Amino acid sequence: MLLAQEVIMASWARLFTAVVLGLVAGLLSADIENTPQVMTQAQLAKATQKYGMLAERRFHAWQTLVDENLHKPEAQKLEAVNDFFNQAQFVDDILHWKQKDYWATPVEFLGTDAGDCEDFAIAKYFTLKALGIAEHKLYLTYVKAIRLKQAHMVLTYFETPKSIPLVLDNINKRILPATQRNDLVPVYSFNGDGLWLAKQRGKGKEVSGGTQKLTKWNNLLQKIRND
Repeated sequence: MLLAQEVIMASWARLFTAVVLGLVAGLLSADIENTPQVMTQAQLAKATQKYGMLAERRFHAWQTLVDENLHKPEAQKLEAVNDFFNQAQFVDDILHWKQKDYWATPVEFLGTDAGDCEDFAIAKYFTLKALGIAEHKLYLTYVKAIRLKQAHMVLTYFETPKSIPLVLDNINKRILPATQRNDLVPVYSFNGDGLWLAKQRGKGKEVSGGTQKLTKWNNLLQKIRND
C-alpha cells in the first residue's frame, strides 16, 4: 500500500513539474515573441555578410540589450543604452565614411563599431524607442560644444514636457541634466514629430516645416527602411 502511494505521489510530482515547466516555457516563448526585434533574420544575415562575424556578435548583443531591459524603469533603460553604445569608437566621418558629414544607421554604426556624435545619438534614439520610450520624450539635439569649439549632437530625454532634459552623450559618458552641462549650448532639436529651436528648459520654439527641412534625417530614415 505504501509503495502504491509513493508511486501515485511521484506521478503527481512529475505531472506538477511538467505543468510548471510548460507554463514557464510558454511564458518565455510569449515574452520572446512580444520583444521588439531590432533586426529581422534577413537583415541580420545581410549585415553579417557585409560586416563579418564580430559584427554579428554586436547585433546579437543589441537584441539582448532590448530583451533584458524592455520591462525595466526608464531610468535604467537610459543607463543601459547609453553605456552599450558608448563602447563604440569615435571616428570622424571623413576618416570613417570618406564623407564630410554622414549619418549612419544603427546597423552601420554597430557593423563598423565606430562613428561620430550623430551616429551615437541616432543609435541610442532608435533603441530607446524600441524599448518603449515615447517619441515625445526623446530628441536628437544639436549643440555647440564650447571646449571643442565645434558642433556636436547628443540625445536628450524629457521625463515630462516641462522637465529639464537629461543628456546622453558620447563625450561625457555620464547622464546629466542639461543644467549641469555648461560645456554645451543647445541650438536645435528634432525627432520624428518635428523640429524645434532648442533651449535648456523645454523643447523650444517649433520650426515651421519640421523635419522635412532636415534632408539628412529623411535620408537616414530611408536607409533604415532599406537596411
